[in-house]
Amino acid sequence: MDESSVHNPLLWGQGSGYANVRRKTPLSVTLAKWILKIAMLALFISWIALMFLFPADFVQKLFEKWIHATNGTVFGITGSLFLLFSGPILLIAVLSIAYLVISGEEELHEKKPSKYPSFRLWTFPVLVDGPFGVVSAAELIGILLFVVFVIWAVYAYTMSILSLMSDQLTFKEKSCLFLEILGLRFGLIGMFCLAFLFLPVARGSILLRFIDIPFEHATRYHVWLGHLTMLLFTIHGLLYVVAWTIEGRLLHEILEWRDIGVAILPGVISLSAGLLMWVTSLPPVRKLNFELFFYTHQLYVIFIVFLALHVGDFIFTMAAGGIFIFILDRFLRFCQSRRVVDIISAKCLPCGTVELVLAKPENLRYNALSFVFLQVRELSWLQWHPFSVSSSPLDGKYHISVLIKVLGKWTEKLRGIILENSEKELPFSPHSKITASVEGPYGHEIPYHLMYENLILVAGGIGISPFLAVLSDILHCVREGRPCLLRNILIVWAVKRSNELSLLSTIDMDSICPSFSSKLNLETCIYVTRESEPPLEDGKVQNTQDFSLCPTSKSCGMSVLVGTGHTIWSGLYVISSTVGFVISMGLLDIFYINPFHISSWWYKGLLFVVCMLTSVVIFGGLVVGLWHLWERRILAKEQFEDDKLNIDKAEHKETVTREDSHLAKLTGIRYGARPDFKEIFEAVSQNWGHVDAGIIVCGPPTLQSSVAKEIRSHNFRRQSDHPIFHFNSHSFDL
Repeated sequence: MDESSVHNPLLWGQGSGYANVRRKTPLSVTLAKWILKIAMLALFISWIALMFLFPADFVQKLFEKWIHATNGTVFGITGSLFLLFSGPILLIAVLSIAYLVISGEEELHEKKPSKYPSFRLWTFPVLVDGPFGVVSAAELIGILLFVVFVIWAVYAYTMSILSLMSDQLTFKEKSCLFLEILGLRFGLIGMFCLAFLFLPVARGSILLRFIDIPFEHATRYHVWLGHLTMLLFTIHGLLYVVAWTIEGRLLHEILEWRDIGVAILPGVISLSAGLLMWVTSLPPVRKLNFELFFYTHQLYVIFIVFLALHVGDFIFTMAAGGIFIFILDRFLRFCQSRRVVDIISAKCLPCGTVELVLAKPENLRYNALSFVFLQVRELSWLQWHPFSVSSSPLDGKYHISVLIKVLGKWTEKLRGIILENSEKELPFSPHSKITASVEGPYGHEIPYHLMYENLILVAGGIGISPFLAVLSDILHCVREGRPCLLRNILIVWAVKRSNELSLLSTIDMDSICPSFSSKLNLETCIYVTRESEPPLEDGKVQNTQDFSLCPTSKSCGMSVLVGTGHTIWSGLYVISSTVGFVISMGLLDIFYINPFHISSWWYKGLLFVVCMLTSVVIFGGLVVGLWHLWERRILAKEQFEDDKLNIDKAEHKETVTREDSHLAKLTGIRYGARPDFKEIFEAVSQNWGHVDAGIIVCGPPTLQSSVAKEIRSHNFRRQSDHPIFHFNSHSFDL
């Protein structure tokens, strides 16, 4: 940033806002929401407290009394443990459904500008370097709680084991007994961590929607929990291996498959599958060969099934709640991904980036900061790749766009198909067919980019893609008078080459909102890092290579069968599957397990998993079928026909072909320089004053760390009349 830009306002300090339409929420709705929040908070705290205090002696005594009191019921010990350890999270999921149904879009309408800017735990970066990446204060608290729990549990169990050691035993016997019992306890601690492991990767989970954590954020929690869980299970296995080696019966124990008690061989298989997934998920292996990581991670099925065979049904119930929620999401994703999605158009921009425009039904809801998972069957039947949505839901009723940067073999092949077909004289030949399927979209429940008055968007390279959607969304809201608090927007974009500026051709601000400059203060700062001066052809429109697929009568848009879709239908799906699971277990106990005196632990564990799957497929599948029929009925009413798709497509092409007029208006392009965030934030602080300023970063980890480090530094040494910066990341990194 040059000297003059530091003294001259980046943005107007007192921009003219516009009126936001706010609806008054009825008192009964507000009261119901607070009751539900309090009930869910109480359930969650009780659930966490139970697991945290479980190693304590007094909790063990209470637990034994509970088991003794409920042992004679229909569900027996399995039902008792399921109610204690899995019941709370499933009940919270059900209450979350009620909360989301009641809320609707009220929270966005209720949001008002904050008169007193303040720090927020979930947007204040504390750790900016290290193995965890950028960690907020709230995330650090969560990490510390898990660390404290593991240390406390190991200490409590170790002291308890030492108190059981008899002086009559030899040192060898004491050592082996200590190792075996401690190994058992490490396995139990691992089961408690496993209860959380699958919750973050349930992409459309009603729980993630309730706490408004999008899938791309939750994925990192799955990674952290995966490392911790596998570390505990590995120690669990090693302690037993050492003990059995000392006793000289290692091979005999490993191959043993008991009916009563823990079956060892299934545990060995489960741990082996887990270790293979763990090793291939480590960053060096994952970045070197992503396909190896992807395919080996499908071993989670082996891991779960053989874990149930290893520990039996009643121990497996300790982690069953999170696994059941994951199965719910996985089945719904399977149903959605069966549909072939029509590609309206595909093109290659001058920088080599691919833009796909996919057909979607009008009633498929999503927010600007969303991801979709894309499969192209001509490239692979198994690979699904995540991409940011580059279009706003207000851009068009019947299409959704994604920008794809060519980075690996899969994207290179996709670009090759598009280039090959763009050169053909007959674009509608059979060879031009691209068979695509889509899962998603997944994103925030509420468009939080509309809930800041002041917003800074920091992008690196293709990271501008979601911000094109954000900018379009904001402009539509300004034009249509929709709820939007924004007054000031600063876009900071760093690219390697100037040909990447063609990405901006996918949006024309003047056509969306011609009068936006009088209502919104917008400035763009672009840094071209590997070019010292503008190329000769700068500012000229470079031809794109594209082809269109004419929709046929058999083609269709994306399916609405997604967890982030219709709240009532997704809620009915969760409730029916959960009730169906309880009914299935009850019928199994009454008519099979109890009358025939089934006692094999591994067999009952298998039956438990089968009940989980069948309840989702049968009871949940019934709701999914009705949901699908409802979708078809809605589509028929909307007359989702070819002419509307063509109109929507024409509107899209009109937007993207006005590149020259847009590039000519760009200012603030700096060549051979990188953004100096210290200077940028200081200039912004002088002009914006004491406000809450949201900063959304989309780019490589180094960019996120640089921005987060400067935000942390600024917030610590800020003056009283300077903004409070809130860090938000929008980067999907597997």
